[in-house]
Amino acid sequence: MPAANSKRRSSAPRSTHSSIHQWCREMSDVVHPTLIIGSGPAGYTAAIYTARANLRPLLLKGMQPGGQLTITTDVENYPGFPEGVLGPELMESFEKQAARFDTTILPEAATKVDLSSRPFTIETNLEHTFRCATVIISTGASANYLGLENETKLQGRGVSACATCDGFFFKDKDICIVGGGDSACEEATFLTKYASKVHMLVRRDEFRASKIMAERALGNPKIEVQWNTEVRDVHDPAAGKVTGLTLYNNKTGKTFEQATDGFFLAIGHTPNTQLFKDALRTDASGYLITKPDSTATSIPGVFACGDCQDHVYRQAVTAAGTGCMAALEAERFLEGAD
Repeated sequence: MPAANSKRRSSAPRSTHSSIHQWCREMSDVVHPTLIIGSGPAGYTAAIYTARANLRPLLLKGMQPGGQLTITTDVENYPGFPEGVLGPELMESFEKQAARFDTTILPEAATKVDLSSRPFTIETNLEHTFRCATVIISTGASANYLGLENETKLQGRGVSACATCDGFFFKDKDICIVGGGDSACEEATFLTKYASKVHMLVRRDEFRASKIMAERALGNPKIEVQWNTEVRDVHDPAAGKVTGLTLYNNKTGKTFEQATDGFFLAIGHTPNTQLFKDALRTDASGYLITKPDSTATSIPGVFACGDCQDHVYRQAVTAAGTGCMAALEAERFLEGAD
């Protein structure tokens, strides 16, 4: 165990606000071996592995505890659940397992970080300050939505931003997907494995996608492209599911209704990495850059896992895998630290 952990931590805080605040004040001068920013499959897996390594990690749950799975209904592609599992239920199990191995889990979000020197300093939205020898970042990424009120109300009830997660639920259904880039073409093509018809709603009169991806979508008999089409509303919250869309043709100026059984969005994701933009290397889209075959970032002792550094797969199981990697790398880093 590194020298930085020389002061013994007191027992984890109880659930009341006053007891948590008191515990955090007591911990202000303690250097935690590992602090995890964010929860979700990546963060909780990192917590399970670092806790089992006797690092007694501190985890800040973030503004969306449990990540995107907390707003997902049925999860049928996570191993070990042959009948499927509800997203919130799965994340509750993740959290309980992390807590079982002596992870301190706080309902707070990191708002400021100082990664310029070790020990690193993390400040939270509740004005608590923590110091740590290593940091594991698992802040995830947020799917981009159109900003429609009913779109939010019907998330998990026919509105989805993940074709590979939810396509299975739309067997022999007529569905719509909005977007005109490579991701939209790829996901529309994927959805044809299940849906009877996929309507691509493209705001422009051409794809932004690469030629090969565009040709693949245009050549699929199950895909119908509706050019110059914008989504104005999603129906119907009263029915508890998606029943149709209000669409607008920006070339003719006409608004019309279109029945559909599902509405997918493929207009990109935004990684939740604003907090680190001046401290760590990111790509053009804001995803944290890690070393090849590693979760190590541009700063020694800082690791990134899950969707904040993965713009390719974005699956719960791959996020959990990188959470494991980050934990093992943090443990090895601490073993070699002075």
